[in-house]
Amino acid sequence: MNSHPSDQSAFDDSAVADQDSTKQMVAACIAGDQDAMCMLYERCSQRVYAQMVRMVGIQDADDATQQVFIHLFRKLDKFDGRSKLETWVYRLASNEALQFIRSRSRHTTDSLLDDPSGYSHDTRERTEQGELLDVALSRIDPELRVVLVLKEQEDLSYREIADAVGIPEGTVGSRLNRARADLREVLLQLGWE
Repeated sequence: MNSHPSDQSAFDDSAVADQDSTKQMVAACIAGDQDAMCMLYERCSQRVYAQMVRMVGIQDADDATQQVFIHLFRKLDKFDGRSKLETWVYRLASNEALQFIRSRSRHTTDSLLDDPSGYSHDTRERTEQGELLDVALSRIDPELRVVLVLKEQEDLSYREIADAVGIPEGTVGSRLNRARADLREVLLQLGWE
């Protein structure tokens, strides 16, 4: 695929415009602009919620997501723009998830899947596999889980994960390998086929 210099220039202009709009939105949020806060929430909330589902479980994802945004709006003046806003938000979300996991006492009970009428066998099987994956994820070390979720669910690069979690980029790969191995082991223990 050939790219023309004008294509690269348009991409660079677009990136600069996005950075400028992000800076303006952040400044407006810090100034207390409710519309800007709503825009920021809309921009990031679905991904934060998805990250929380994988990190703390669906039963606590709403509460954890709410905590992330409470912290985000309190600490937004600390965002310096050296990384993408989304990377900074992932870091807040990762830290919040880890704190949430550490602070709650784990009385994990594996829920039984109801058999509602109207579910096809394939839908039920996918749901069961998803629940099994969630249980397995909850049983691996949270420091490994956050790296795995950011890579596999959010498709972040090693650099973005390193920035989000606050670890060296080289550590990301080793944690991913350990997380995948641990997840595989737990899934096998749980009867994954």
